[in-house]
Amino acid sequence: MNQYKTIRKNKERVNQYKSIRKNKESVSRYKSTRKDEEKVSNSGYRSLGKEHAKIESAHQECMDRAYRIPIFLSTTTHLNNNQQRFLNRLIIEIENALLFPRTLPLSESYPESILTDIRRLVSSSYGMLALNLRRFEIQTVDVNVGPPPPSTPFWTGSVYSQVEPSMAFQFGLPLLLVREEDTDLNNGIWAGGIAPLNLFIVWHSETQSVEQFFNTPEWRSAFANWCAQVRNAFYIQTEPNFKYKC
Repeated sequence: MNQYKTIRKNKERVNQYKSIRKNKESVSRYKSTRKDEEKVSNSGYRSLGKEHAKIESAHQECMDRAYRIPIFLSTTTHLNNNQQRFLNRLIIEIENALLFPRTLPLSESYPESILTDIRRLVSSSYGMLALNLRRFEIQTVDVNVGPPPPSTPFWTGSVYSQVEPSMAFQFGLPLLLVREEDTDLNNGIWAGGIAPLNLFIVWHSETQSVEQFFNTPEWRSAFANWCAQVRNAFYIQTEPNFKYKC
């Protein structure tokens, strides 16, 4: 009888031990599951946070553009490091003046011919700032008539630096022409006597740093005057055709 009681007690202890162990395992599984859920939840929150930040950034960019007057920035995409620094600083100057620079094909692109794209961008802008930077160093070998010119090499810019400002001038947009020294000195609208002299600003890239250029009185005066013309053009173009006043 005593042996039977002892065996029964041992079985009860074993059952209790198994029950305790099962409870511990279920608690452990619950903790593990909860940790996994927290990881998934945190990951989801982080993902949502990143998406929200992207949306906020895009929304802020749209709002910033809404308060800026669009202008046509005529330039080229083939730039060396110094020219790229100059262009980056120029864009900052334009944006700080609360203007929005648009250029082909970086910020604007239409499924049409290039001339049509230029005309469309010109007609939807309120000013033109053309930047003519050194692109090709060439040398004249011969001419069709007359004596051959001097064979000294000279710099030319992009062909679109001739086309885009000309179309903007024809449309009547306020113009500001900035060129790198010795670029298209005797070529097209950049030659002397073609465009009004007060539209020209020269960047002496070999002797003048980017910061020095943008701190010169010549640039600051010409840029401020051009910005005022752009705002005046915006005011005129956005006025109604008929005004009703008492």
